[in-house]
Amino acid sequence: MTGRSRATASGRGRASGRDPARGRGAATRIGASGPRADAGLYGPDSEAWRLNREAMLLLGAGPRALLLQVAHPLVAEGVEQHSAFRTDPWRRLAETLRSYLRIVYGTTGVARAEIRRLNALHRSIAGPVLDPVAAARHGTSYEARDPELSLWVHATLVDSTIVAVDRWLAPLSHERRARFYAETRPIGRAFGIPEARLPADVDAFDDYVSAMLAPDGPIHPTATARSQAAVILRPPLVPFGPDRTPWLRRVPRVAYAWTMWPAISLLPELQRVEYGLAWGPLERAVSAWLVASWRGWRSVLPSSFRQMPQALAADARVSGRGLDGAGSSGHLDGAASGARLDGRF
Repeated sequence: MTGRSRATASGRGRASGRDPARGRGAATRIGASGPRADAGLYGPDSEAWRLNREAMLLLGAGPRALLLQVAHPLVAEGVEQHSAFRTDPWRRLAETLRSYLRIVYGTTGVARAEIRRLNALHRSIAGPVLDPVAAARHGTSYEARDPELSLWVHATLVDSTIVAVDRWLAPLSHERRARFYAETRPIGRAFGIPEARLPADVDAFDDYVSAMLAPDGPIHPTATARSQAAVILRPPLVPFGPDRTPWLRRVPRVAYAWTMWPAISLLPELQRVEYGLAWGPLERAVSAWLVASWRGWRSVLPSSFRQMPQALAADARVSGRGLDGAGSSGHLDGAASGARLDGRF
């Protein structure tokens, strides 16, 4: 079976057709001979800046990526044993999103510092595999810095971004998919994934993801992951200030579970079934209605309302409207600039 057909079978078909509107705002030099704005590791000409700015897309891609991450039994073990995810899911989700956006939109120094911080944090995450099914399949211990686990976590973020754009905005051409993936490879290396283990191009990447998600692949949620999915998909309604809104705790989680159905729609069918997530006519119809409503409002809402503040701040920084750090741009320019990141974390 080819990479294209495997991707289609797993619900990740390589879409073709018109591209989403390409974002504008190339990096602006400050003065004819003055310092340039720090565009960070990617920069405004990158696909990463274009594809990660829509808040609604991140609300779909984020839960999908988390669900696929913990569907790897060893990742689920690490989250269960070393995270406050169950007791404070909103903080965990907010920290994950903030970290991701710092790397994408932050200055070079901010992005590199965040990668160093995460690498240091992950060095302390290791332990025994307590789930008997996971232990039987994957061994009795795990380490977060295992390159195989790092590759899978990295892949879920890249793949989920592509899938959300394809399904909710407009199909990405193969050229843009290839460019986006090439931009992410240096980040993977910075997180300790060996060059030889990283898929060489987007076609190899699609083959890797399809193999991981296949029935004979390693991505099958355990009971631990299924209990974590309940928190991801039905977090409490009190992300901040629970003492000021005690009545929200009395709202049954089933009453707002439907708001996460669009994210569930992005999951591959096999993993959705193995998580035990209902996906019948009601869930499909509500999900389609929510996505269609977002598409309708997107055309009239200003970018300041629908785009992530980190993306808007980065736009202002490189245009000189709100510069928060000048100096060498250091941003990626496709695969050729990947060496800028190597060995600097």
